[in-house]
This record gives sequence, structure tokens and C-alpha cells, in this order.
Amino acid sequence: MAEKTVDFEKSLERLEAIVEAMESGDLTLEQMIKHFEEGSKLVALCSAKLNEVEQKIEKLVKKGGMLTTEPFKPED
Repeated sequence: MAEKTVDFEKSLERLEAIVEAMESGDLTLEQMIKHFEEGSKLVALCSAKLNEVEQKIEKLVKKGGMLTTEPFKPED
């Protein structure tokens, strides 16, 4: 699990660097396209990892004096 967290963190850091570079206005059109393509892949990777983690989150619930788990349901 720690390895996936590191991958997510590194992906997010790289994505932030790409956004900063693209916002600088110093890139050529070709560089912008390469950065956009890489950024799109990183967004998909980060989104998939977040969805995976959300599905794994469980909430401890005390039912009838016993601790059980149930799927996490985000509040509206």
C-alpha cells in the first residue's frame, strides 16, 4: 500500500510541475502537446488510484455490541 501512495504522490507532484510549466508560457507548441499528453495520463492514473482507495475505505460501526465493518458511504 505504501508503494501505491508513493506512486500517487510522485504522479501528483509531476502533474503539478507540468501545470506550472504549461502556465509559464515558455514552452513551444510541441512541448505543450507532450506535456498535455503526459498530464492527461497522470490525471487518469491519479483518478483511478483515488477511486480504488475510496472503494476500499470501510467505516467501523458498532452493531449489537460487536464491531463490524461496512462500506464507506460519502455524505452528500
